[in-house]
This record gives sequence, structure tokens and C-alpha cells, in this order.
Amino acid sequence: MKDSSEQHLVIKTHLQNTMNQSQKQPKTAQNGKGPPHQELQNSKPHNQTSPPTKNRGRRRGRGGRKSDQNDVFMRPSSRPCTVAHKPVNQVCDLVGSNANGAVGNGRSLCATEMGFPTSSKSLSFAPRPGYGQVGTKCIVKANHFFAELPDKDLNQYDVTITPEVASRTVNRAIMAELVRLYKESDLGMRLPAYDGRKSLYTAGELPFVWKEFKIKLVDELDGINGPKRVREYKVVIKFAARANMHHLGQFLAGKRADAPQEALQILDIVLRELSTKRYCPIGRSFFSPSIRTPQRLGDGLESWCGFYQSIRPTQMGLSLNIDMASAAFIEPLPVIEFVAQLLGKDVLSRTLSDSDRVKIKKALRGVKVEVTHRGTVRRKYRVSGLTSQPTRELVFPVDDNSTMKSVVEYFQEMYGFTIQHTHLPCLQVGNQKKANYLPMEACKIVEGQRYTKRLNERQITALLKVTCQRPRDRENDILQTVQQNAYDQDLYAKEFGIKISEKLASVEARILPAPWLKYHENGKEKDCLPQVGQWNMMNKKMINGMTVSRWACINFSRSVQESVARGFCNELAQMCQEFNPEPVIPIHNARPDQVEKALKHVYHSSMSKTKGKELELLLAILPDNNGSLYGDLKRICETDLGIISQCCLTKHVFKISKQYLANVSLKINVKMGGRNTVLLDAISCRIPLVSDIPTIIFGADVTHPENGEDSSPSIAAVVASQDWPEVTKYAGLVCAQAHRQELIQDLYKTWHDPVRGTVSGGMIRDLLISFRKATGQKPLRIIFYRDGVSEGQFYQVLLYELDAIRKACASLEPNYQPPVTFIIVQKRHHTRLFANNHRDRSSTDRSGNILPGTVVDSKICHPTEFDFYLCSHAGIQGTSRPAHYHVLWDENNFTADGIQSLTNNLCYTYARCTRSVSVVPPAYYAHLAAFRARFYMEPDMQENGSTDGSGHTSTKSTRAVGESGVRPLPALKENVKRVMFYC
Repeated sequence: MKDSSEQHLVIKTHLQNTMNQSQKQPKTAQNGKGPPHQELQNSKPHNQTSPPTKNRGRRRGRGGRKSDQNDVFMRPSSRPCTVAHKPVNQVCDLVGSNANGAVGNGRSLCATEMGFPTSSKSLSFAPRPGYGQVGTKCIVKANHFFAELPDKDLNQYDVTITPEVASRTVNRAIMAELVRLYKESDLGMRLPAYDGRKSLYTAGELPFVWKEFKIKLVDELDGINGPKRVREYKVVIKFAARANMHHLGQFLAGKRADAPQEALQILDIVLRELSTKRYCPIGRSFFSPSIRTPQRLGDGLESWCGFYQSIRPTQMGLSLNIDMASAAFIEPLPVIEFVAQLLGKDVLSRTLSDSDRVKIKKALRGVKVEVTHRGTVRRKYRVSGLTSQPTRELVFPVDDNSTMKSVVEYFQEMYGFTIQHTHLPCLQVGNQKKANYLPMEACKIVEGQRYTKRLNERQITALLKVTCQRPRDRENDILQTVQQNAYDQDLYAKEFGIKISEKLASVEARILPAPWLKYHENGKEKDCLPQVGQWNMMNKKMINGMTVSRWACINFSRSVQESVARGFCNELAQMCQEFNPEPVIPIHNARPDQVEKALKHVYHSSMSKTKGKELELLLAILPDNNGSLYGDLKRICETDLGIISQCCLTKHVFKISKQYLANVSLKINVKMGGRNTVLLDAISCRIPLVSDIPTIIFGADVTHPENGEDSSPSIAAVVASQDWPEVTKYAGLVCAQAHRQELIQDLYKTWHDPVRGTVSGGMIRDLLISFRKATGQKPLRIIFYRDGVSEGQFYQVLLYELDAIRKACASLEPNYQPPVTFIIVQKRHHTRLFANNHRDRSSTDRSGNILPGTVVDSKICHPTEFDFYLCSHAGIQGTSRPAHYHVLWDENNFTADGIQSLTNNLCYTYARCTRSVSVVPPAYYAHLAAFRARFYMEPDMQENGSTDGSGHTSTKSTRAVGESGVRPLPALKENVKRVMFYC
């Protein structure tokens, strides 16, 4: 692979052309390492490659075979991928057709250079290649309820309300009044559904094409007996379009590939209409204190139970997906009680400190309160701030002559309300320019306000207790929700002719076999077959155990004595085996607030002692509650000093368990560049579409700030396998990009260098070069697992990121275009799978969940596209959430069995534990790397969000703000980049 800065036109020729560069690998030696790969001109086309060897290994006494997968997992191409050659001066990347020649995939993708693609209609997603057959067949239940299609015309009308209203609640109140007044006359007895914004939907036409209405709305905030404000609105309803239900029917039957989004949206709004009136709607979920008694979370918060609802197109037709949901709400308390919960009961008798004031302000800013001192008048206000002075010192002008009056006097004279806690500040409400003061004790928090800021550890634990339900309990709650919603009695569902089943969908599933795992030949057990998604390290040795010769320990915990720390390090050294029992320097004790000074002291002292040889590992003992210490330590070690570190909490140091030490040793080994285990089929070259030719597997993720008010950058991470055919080691790169930007900006980039001219770079390119250096091979196949993408962004992400992969490959060598399979990984969905019979213990794991390896690719999946649900892990508590995999692009001709078995098998190679995991490891590692990189941002970056997406190649001292106004992250040190530092 040549490292060239030239720009190449990316031409996707016949798939066999990319494969003609490689001969099928010779059989591997017993250690799994074959001879170096030779590139031959006269090799066979890839789609004629003979199937993987049929030598399955000897039978095992434990009743399994080394490989239970089919021999052939690649489907033949139905026609070659051909494109017309274009002039080089056209900056346009051509993407070849999908393996089965689907309409759309052969069209050109002309995107502006690293800009947003102009069209999402120029390609279609990979169609389903058939259904999987591997595994033990069974029946599971899914939380999908069949919805019968209406036989009525659905019409859309545009709504314009003047004066314009920002609140959906007010818009709905206006429309409800309009329907009440005019349903039987002007609306022709139609009961319309309204989205709360600009669209109204009806079953059948209204008697008019355009009509204007005048609606008067009484402001109920002004009390029962007092004067009420009446607002008048002009509402214009105008015919816009008719939804094509025939198109929807054809799509559900698999006869059309394009989903009629308008029809689906109308049906979704119709089925949400009644719940929107009954409950508190948030996103696609509905919450109410009446569904289940709210549970206190602490600091003035409580959890509300609710349900998620969404209409989905599936193979069985339209499906209503219902799931249980929980969210944190602000408790509707008197503000004085809320503050007492936040700061402690003594707040009512003591003077507030500055930190108290800041805490109250942060908690209450933006919160709606209602006054309680005016009898029946319950005016509502939004809190904008807190006064800096206590109530007793506050005065304000009462007339144009600047006559001043104190707040205490005003409330006493005007309302006969005596303020008791005059030492507390007042709430500032409304406009900041015109000060409006409300005493805390005269206000109550309005019910139904979701808490959007970040929860603390205690609140998260409390919320998880509420949400964590056994599968049987969750299933019963879902069924009860459907019955309570009574869709058969829903006036809107009746109006539109929608019928909803009250039974969970029964779905055919298969349980894929667990793969055999290979351990070191010197151990008592050389290989292992996991049982119900788990195994242990007893009698086994890591297949590539690393030696730790030079290490040091730094202790940041005051409660851990030196002798205790030494004893812990000795135990860990024994567990790791190839671990020098003596540190380079004695254990160093340090204060958490002097982390940088302590780390540099240990680093330089160690270098001095070892005569310039660098530390291989730093152990760090941290307090259980360590604030920013962990993040600061990782940032300094990985971007400044180039040290691999392993942190251990105080509670684990005092209570040493073998399981904990074993898990830490797994993490240390991969951080040092070792392998814990590999798939036996990998080193036997028996993983279809991975073992036959050099294959690189990528994982990518973007994480966004959790706090809705945080404007800091988003973090993108890409990891890529660095070994073949084992596919267990992953190098990772990270970059910062614009706030809430989902497309990964730094996959490929070019810039002008005064000496070298146009230079190419980016994460994909760097990782391809890294793979070549590590394996001696250039990848001839790319499998890309992309996490964190919502359905609405599929087209955009595929267009942009596939284009970047193409450009990265072409920048390395002319005509270098390995075939790509692009798979979206989703965990944030609401499909749950339940055992058909909860009493049948053979069909569930110990937690009552479906067995690991359960895969579903029919009935509840997409009508035409290549997707499947896979529950690859054993449940521990609560209800397991299967991962949803959606193959958007597939030039490698995977069969359903091929991609499902590969994905399931990879889930057993996760480095940090001896369990199969719920998400394919490359995607999991990308998430870990992105999460780690948040710690690399300096405090001002985290607060202001001033950072850009070229971060992984910059240095800390020269980080200028990039083109998009986002400052790059500090560069990872070279020795850190090469290993799985994020584990």
C-alpha cells in the first residue's frame, strides 16, 4: 500500500477486479500464523473462491463441534458492478452496485469534496439476501402489536395560526376549541388528528379546500373568580396532500423499496392523539404519575413511569411497538421544600453560602413555578435566576417617581402575605431586564416537568431500581398498558379505521451456537466452549500473555496504607503471572489535587532508575469518589507522558477478590498489546468472509454531551482490527467535532502543505496504514460497524462516510477499492424479545431472559432491507435488549447466516470480561474510546464547546481552532495509539 499524496478518481469496477490481487491463503500452521501473503496476478476471481475447509476438528465429549456454521456464507453476485468512466476533472466518487445489482446502487454518488452529499435518492440500501438457517429454531414473543391498515383516504392539511404560538400545548388547545365549535358544521363531522405544529390530518376530505376560523381562548392561568384574559387567534386550514395508502400496502408487501414516510407519520400521529391528551408527552413516550406511583430519586426529583409508542413497518405489516419507560421529573413541591431537599433542612435557619446559591440557581433555572399566595389565582412563571441579596434587603420602584418599596412590605400590603424566611433570596422570573421577584415560599413547582440535566450517581442508582424489571414483569406491564390504552375504544383510531391487536407478536427465532475459544497451548484447557454466554479463566492461560517488567504504582487514596497497597500489587502480580513482583520505584503516595505533579515525578524517577527505559505500566489506586481525578490521570498519561495506566478503586484494594483481579489482568494484557483469547475458527481460517482474504473490521461511534445545556463538542471515535485472521486487537483514534454533529468529519481529509503540496490524512487512512504495518497485508475487504445512528440519518451517514472510506482507500494506491460492508448497530431502540414460555427453564437464562445467540430476521424486521435483531449476551438483571443490526451496504455478498454468525462470534472476543457482550466489540470499543476522549478536553473546551475535528494528529501546544470552530483534541502518544488503551 503506497502512501501517496496524489488524488485519484475512485472507480468501482467489477468486484472480482479488487479480489484478483490476492490468492486464497495457504493453510495456516498450527499456531495460526500462515506464510506471508503473496500477491499473484493469475489468481481466481473472489466469487469463485472454494469454500472454507471442511475439516471441522474432532468431536468433543461435551456435545459440540468446533464449528457449526455452514460451509458457504457468500452469495454469488447476480451481475457485475459496472460504471461508466468519467473525466478526472469531475470530483465525483462512483459507487458500484450492490452485490445483487439492486436498482440505485450503481448510480454515481457526486458529493462536494468532504462536504454533505447533495442527494439521498442516489442509492438504495442492501436488500435482504434471504433468511438465516443456522441455529436451533424456537419461538419468542416481541413487544410488537399488529396494526390493521385503514381502507380510508388520509388527507393532510396545512395549519397556520396567527399570532404564531411557540407552545404545542397552546396550539393543541386552540385546535381542540376549533374542533369543539365546528366539528358538526364546517368540519363535516370529521375528527381530525393534529401534530401540534403545522399539520392536520383527516380520514376523508373536509368540505372545503381552504377556510379561515376565528378562535377565542380563555387564559385559565388568571384564576377562577378574577378577571380572565381572552386571546383571539386566526386559524387557516388549507388542503395540502393525500397520503398514498396503496404505496404503503405495496411497501409492506415487499413490492416497493421506498417507505411512504408521510402515510406512516399520519398513522403515528393518529395513534398518539388520545395519549397526548391523557398523559405528559415527551418525545415518543408518554408519562403520568397515575400509571405507577412516582418514586423519589433525591434532591427534589422523582421518577415517573410511562410507555413508549411507535408505529413501524415490518414484514408482518404495520406494527405498533410498545415498551415501558421511566424518566426523572422535578417533584411538584413548594419551592422552599425543594431547596430543603437540595441543601438540607437547616437551610431554613441558616444564611446561604455562595455555593448554595449557585446550586439552587442551577437546579431551578428554566423551571416553571406557580404562585400560591393569591388564593385561586395560580399564575405560572419560568425561573430565570436568583437574587444576589436576601429577600429582606430587596427593594424596587413602585411608580415613575422612583418611590422604593421593599419586597417584604409589598407582599404584606398587596396580598396580606407575611414572608417568613426573609434570609433566603427571591426567585427572579420572566424577563431579566425587568426584574420580577417572587419569594420562594410563595411558589410551588408546576407538575409534569422533565429533568433534563445530568443525574448524580445516587439518582441514577435509584432510577435504575425503578426501571429494572424481570422479563415476565415487563411483558405483563406492556400488555396491561395496551389494554389500558384501549385502542379499540380510541375515537381517533376508529375515525381513521386503525385496529390494534392486543396480543404480543409471536416470532420465529434461532439460537446461534457459541463459538469455540482458543487459549494457550501450555494451559490445562487449550480451548473452551462457553456455556450460556459465559466462561472463566480457570485452568487457562492467555493465548498471547504479555510480560510486565517495568511498572510503578501511585496511591491517591489516603485511606490505603502503603502495606495494603503493596499487598494488593503482589496479589495482582501473582494473578498476571508474567509480572515482575517488584516495582521500578517504591509505591508513591500523592494527593488527588496534585495529579500532574505526582505523575511526572513517578515518570521521571522511573526513567532515571531504568536508565532511560520507559515504564510499561502504571497502577493507580484512586478514592472511590474521585471527581475529575480519573479523567485528569488518563489525559496526562495518554496525551502527555505516553504511559499505559490501570486504575483501581479503594474498595477493591481493601476487598481483594479473585474475580476482580482476573478481570483487571485481562484489561492489563490487552493494554500491553496482548491477546486474551481468539476464536478457534479464526486461527483455523474457518470464518467465512474474514479468514479467506485479509479483512479489516472497523467500529465507529459519535458521543454527544449528555447534558442538554452543554454546548461542548461531540467526540468521534474509530477503531480498527490490527490482526488477521484473529481479529481481536483494535487500534483506536479519536477526534472532536462540532456540537451534536453525527457525521464523522475526520474519516478522511486533505490539506495543503507548503512543501509536499496536497496531503491526505484522516482516521480511516491512518488505520489502514496501521493494519498494513501490523500484519504485512493490505486489507482486501472492509467491514464497518457504525454505532449511534438514528433511522432518520441512515442515508446521510452512509453517503458521507462511505464516500470518505472510498477516498481514504484511493489516496493510498491507484484503483485500491476493497469491497465494503457497512452495518449500523443500534441499541437505543424499543424492541424486546421474551421467552414463549417463562416457565420453561431450558429456553431462558438464569435471569429469565432469552438465551444468548437468539437471532430474529423475520416478521418484526424491515419488509425489504437487510436487518436483524441479535441478543448475543446472557442477562444479569432486568430485561435484555437485543442489538439491532442494519446492513445498509454490502459489496461482500454476505448471506444472512454469514453476517449473523460473524457478529455473534465476535461478541465472544470482548477483551474486558469472560462473557459474550450485547454489542459487537468493534462498536463497543469505539464507544469506550469516544467516552475516554471526553477526558482529553480541557475545562474551557468542555464548557464553551470551542473545539474541531482534526484532532487526532495535532499536538497539545499547537492546537489552533479548526475551520469549523472546534479546537482539536490533544494527540495520543504513538505507543498509546497502537494498543487498546481505552479498555
